[in-house]
Amino acid sequence: MLLAIVGICSPALGGQNPDKQGSATIQGTVCDAQNRPLANATVLLEPQNQAQKLVSRTDSEGHYRFDVVPAGTYTLRANAPNFREEKEGPIVIQAKENRSIALHLSAGLDNGAGKNGPASLEFSDEPKFTVAGVTDPTNLGGHGSDVVLRTKEALAKDTASLNHAEPDRTVVANEPHDSADTADLHARRADLAESEGRPLEALAEYQRAAEMEPSESHLFAWGAELLLHRAFEPAIEVFTKGHGLYPGSVRLLLGLSVATYSRGLNDQANHLFLEACDLDPKDPTPYLFLGRLEESEKAEPPGWTERLKRFLSLHPENALAHYYYAVSLAKQSGQHQANRAAIETELKKAIELDPHLGSAYLQLGILYSGRKQFPEAVGAFQKAIEVTSLPDEAHYRLAQVYRQTGEAEKARKEIEIFNKVSQQKSEAAERERHEIQQFVYTLKDQNAASPAPASQPH
Repeated sequence: MLLAIVGICSPALGGQNPDKQGSATIQGTVCDAQNRPLANATVLLEPQNQAQKLVSRTDSEGHYRFDVVPAGTYTLRANAPNFREEKEGPIVIQAKENRSIALHLSAGLDNGAGKNGPASLEFSDEPKFTVAGVTDPTNLGGHGSDVVLRTKEALAKDTASLNHAEPDRTVVANEPHDSADTADLHARRADLAESEGRPLEALAEYQRAAEMEPSESHLFAWGAELLLHRAFEPAIEVFTKGHGLYPGSVRLLLGLSVATYSRGLNDQANHLFLEACDLDPKDPTPYLFLGRLEESEKAEPPGWTERLKRFLSLHPENALAHYYYAVSLAKQSGQHQANRAAIETELKKAIELDPHLGSAYLQLGILYSGRKQFPEAVGAFQKAIEVTSLPDEAHYRLAQVYRQTGEAEKARKEIEIFNKVSQQKSEAAERERHEIQQFVYTLKDQNAASPAPASQPH
């Protein structure tokens, strides 16, 4: 009887199933070629060891999720009626990992070729949009607060700057009349037009270069030009097709992430940013984009803290890695003493690596202020003011500290400076928006079938 009782009770006494301990989560979205979510798509997770495959279906937002996934190597497949099957793999999943993967399906019947089949995309097909002109961007408004709008504009500029990550192309203003009509020639013309403030001409030349030779660089330049001038939906189309052609390109995926976020599709953008971080984990660029976006977000989406912690582990010499991880920790609810100590440690390390990182001083001041360590908070805010251009928030935070310590006159002066600096900051942002005009574009029939993405060109 004793042995029987022990046998019955042993599962409960043993706690959680050992197979579930250390298990991972795989989630993401399934979208069409225009980045629209596909509901009720079938997603299969196939282990390499021929064990039983897992099956999921997407919800109305195109989301899927696999929980309690054992560590191992997998292939992820997605299919839907009237779409070609898409697969990703082999994917190595570590214990306790939270992986986000987005799959994009192209319209048409699946011929079984998948990603390894013959190339079937002619990128010179007519785009699903037309660009008609340029307009004043000051009446655009934006999604959310001015902070969010400024973040979108900053991310767009950061994306466009990746166009010059390769050696600069030589721009020849007056090329010989007998020059061959090549994609590189159109790209050089586009660079020249953009540098001279002729964005519409630059766009036409970037598009022509991409149609003649759909290389990774030409496709990125075309999409980045659209994104820079706030033509978000066409930019999403170009980056989506480019990502289908070059799934290993980090900057094409980042361009798609930023365009999707700028369009206001935050959930999809969050998944894409995580996917960009996972594409080449050692590349610091996606983490820097993620951290830039994190500063404007009130809550911390799932998976961000893990990615920023990985960024820190891979690049401990990077001041921003310490700073962004500290900001991520600060956003977690129910901070314990150990967590607050970790935040302070990371911020101080960021300042040690970069003594001119004003945002780290600002966050350190906020931390001290929350602890009622007012002398330390004053010192941190004053240092943030010293090393930051137009430090409006630092002046405002410093005024709050002076109010709490009973120094009303100092608080009043800081508020006066805050109002003045805020006005200067708004005027500078407005001037910048005048310099970057918006393309006026017309979307064509979005129901037209899109060609299937080809395998990655050699």
